[in-house]
Amino acid sequence: MKKSILALLCIGVLFLAGCFNDPVQDDILDYINEKTTTAAQLESQAIATYGSVSGGNYQDDQTLYDALVNEIIPDYTKFIDELESVDIETEELREVHEIYLSGAEQQFNGFVKIVEAIDNQDASMIDEANLMLDEGRENINEYLDKLNALAKEHDVEIEKK
Repeated sequence: MKKSILALLCIGVLFLAGCFNDPVQDDILDYINEKTTTAAQLESQAIATYGSVSGGNYQDDQTLYDALVNEIIPDYTKFIDELESVDIETEELREVHEIYLSGAEQQFNGFVKIVEAIDNQDASMIDEANLMLDEGRENINEYLDKLNALAKEHDVEIEKK
């Protein structure tokens, strides 16, 4: 009799331990803490450099052009390569990650379009490029919103840096 009660208790403990295993939670933690850290650094670097030569910091076309060709586009290319190489285990997180990748690609295309616009001295292409950058930012913001919602749904707290 004692053996059967002990066996049932062991099965019950294993079952409960299995209930606490959340593959999406594990995937999110790994994604944020391990798999996207290099990508996040490359993105931050590229965006900071772009901010230093655009908008209120714009000096002239040549400065913007040089930064795009020599720093921003190469860093952003590495960033996208990093995003593409991320192995994601769960479909829920994979769908969110695809939004990030799409936004990053749109931003990259915007940067390339600015180079093309400067080469051709075509102001209408700058407008197109800015639209691409805006759409890319919107997708990246959507990604962040969905990642935060998915994290909350799976009891993961994302620290803001």
